[in-house]
Amino acid sequence: MVDFDRIIEKYYTKGSNAYNLLTTHSRQVAELAMQLADESAVAVDRDFVWEAAMLHDVGIYRTNAPGIYCFGTEPYLMHGLIGKELLTNEGLPRHALVCERHIGAGLTADEIREQKLPLPAVDMVPITVEEKLVCYADNFFSKSHIAPARTYEQVHTQMARYGEGTLRRLEAMHEMFGAKP
Repeated sequence: MVDFDRIIEKYYTKGSNAYNLLTTHSRQVAELAMQLADESAVAVDRDFVWEAAMLHDVGIYRTNAPGIYCFGTEPYLMHGLIGKELLTNEGLPRHALVCERHIGAGLTADEIREQKLPLPAVDMVPITVEEKLVCYADNFFSKSHIAPARTYEQVHTQMARYGEGTLRRLEAMHEMFGAKP
């Protein structure tokens, strides 16, 4: 079992606004991921999903996102790659891939280029069922304000802005997990 609390506390001061926001959001994502795993017919590594959900946003502290108490220098979209670096250095390559691949419904190199996103133009699309589950569950919760889960319809509408590829991946995840908040 991975000690995700130890890892989070390595980068965040326990009790700080950023720590509280990160851990609250991550717990919401983890709980929804467990609920979706229970309600779907898809077999998942439950321990890994919980750990990965708790760590998927660990890289936000290095981004420039003052609205969520992050005062770093990197663009917010880089938090997945930052998390990948941190967790790779922690010896957690599977968890690191969840960080890299959880943004939106995943991103392709073509989408990164077409949308001129501040990311390297490489595919960062969730591949494993566990990666997809954390990615999907993450879309139902905001970090900028703690609130009840968004509906699937709200998530779908929000993701429609990012193109057909994003919507197809979101819809495939929705079909796979077969439940919605």
